[in-house]
Amino acid sequence: MLTFELLLGLFAFCLALALVARRIGVPLAVALVLGGMAIAFLPGLPHIAFEPELALALFLPPLLQLSAYRTDWPAFRTNLRPILLLATGAVLFTAAVVACVAKWLIPDLPWGAAIALGAIVAPPDAVAAAAVLRDLRPPKRIATVLEGESLLNDAASLVLYRFAVGATIAGTFDLKEGALAFLLSAVGGTLVGYAIGRLAMWIFSRIDETLHDITVSVLAGFAAYFAAEAVHASGVLGVVACGLVLGTHQHQAFTAHTRLASGAVWSFLEFALTSLVFMLIGMQLRGIIDRLPSYAPAQLATLALATSGALILSRFAWIMPMTWIPRLLSRRLRERDPAPPASHLVVISWAGMRGVVSLAAALALPMRFPGRDIIIFLAFCTILATLVVQGTTLGPLIRRLGLTRPDNDGVDPRQVTLRRHVAEAALNAVEEQTVDDDRDPAATELVAHYRDRAQQAARLDDGAEPEANRAAAQLTLRLTAVEAARSKLAARRQDHDDDAALGLMTELDLEEEQIRRELIALSQPAPRQR
Repeated sequence: MLTFELLLGLFAFCLALALVARRIGVPLAVALVLGGMAIAFLPGLPHIAFEPELALALFLPPLLQLSAYRTDWPAFRTNLRPILLLATGAVLFTAAVVACVAKWLIPDLPWGAAIALGAIVAPPDAVAAAAVLRDLRPPKRIATVLEGESLLNDAASLVLYRFAVGATIAGTFDLKEGALAFLLSAVGGTLVGYAIGRLAMWIFSRIDETLHDITVSVLAGFAAYFAAEAVHASGVLGVVACGLVLGTHQHQAFTAHTRLASGAVWSFLEFALTSLVFMLIGMQLRGIIDRLPSYAPAQLATLALATSGALILSRFAWIMPMTWIPRLLSRRLRERDPAPPASHLVVISWAGMRGVVSLAAALALPMRFPGRDIIIFLAFCTILATLVVQGTTLGPLIRRLGLTRPDNDGVDPRQVTLRRHVAEAALNAVEEQTVDDDRDPAATELVAHYRDRAQQAARLDDGAEPEANRAAAQLTLRLTAVEAARSKLAARRQDHDDDAALGLMTELDLEEEQIRRELIALSQPAPRQR
């Protein structure tokens, strides 16, 4: 009972920190980690053990699945080359640099243990990246590359980690065996995740209950993770593949009501799990420090600064040359994919926040593993350094370089062009179903309605700014009308059947959601919801 009460208290504290972080403009992940560190030293507070396997199994599948579910698949494929260079090449290069620095500073540390440390801290975290980037609005390509990297890099790092741990314990090292293990793990995890995703789609086609659909979608990620791990494949890639299948085919399987309801459920799960995982990361500080009595504070500070510095600088050392050198050597690559601006490379290099995967991997080391305590300490320090230093400065850096997409800068051309195509498709479908000679007054009125929407979208797409202002004014008035209708319904609800009132309230809520989405498409600030 005490653990349950403590968990509820932590969740309430997470909510308070979220409100404070939003007020002062600090990334939520940073506020949560610092808050967890603060309460870790409160007297009388019981220590909450961070079970590595449970943490990975509980937090990673749903959060990775959600990131994959939201991934822009065409943009992901377009940027597959830089994503893979970061998800594999940057991970291996960073692990090697960190391993060399650790071996140089701690000569007694075996090479296998040093490589394990490098593998632990090498991959930027998908949860941390999403938590920090959510409100920054960087350019589309930067966001796609960073999110795509964070979805795939855990597979490379965890295979290297397991290989290094096994080699350290066994005392043998076989590069060919490690490369084969990585290939089999990646391919196996992807195939298992794809199969689970297709199975989930088959189940969706045979059920039509919203709650059942949402339940299956949540369980699918866990099923992909555990099934892949059971065959010694990459559970991370299993979840990613499953999430991509569900995200790509969601419109074929889900009704509009299911998509709206599942969006609310997944938003709550994302906030709850993200908040708790970063809070628990911060709360591990006391236990980590208690295990290091043999190191002087100055020595620990030196090790932490050197490891964190090597981690951050190695990302720059990989990204800059691997962007420019191939284009200098290949004219075809230069023409097909010109090098991004240096400002983009700086942002991608600086956005390397670590999180739950690194800490869970460190804590999962065998108890008698050489250098286990110092490895856990350094892993925690790199998480703290990248979240606090990089997480808090990434937003100012993006704004300083002029890379923030404006919130309200006239009409969003991509949204409006797409809206034009949709409106024209709807008009054509209605006109095909009715013939002018046989059209009754109701059909004539409907055709006129869709024709007006298509013409309005066309004027917006042609850059008519007055039309955008007029449409935004109309939508704002519609919001006022919906609010008045809702207030009247609430005042007269006791005079009507409750089911009928609830149904009408749902219709008003859906209408309001549609209006607000249209306002966002027009890049006009919608009035705040009360």
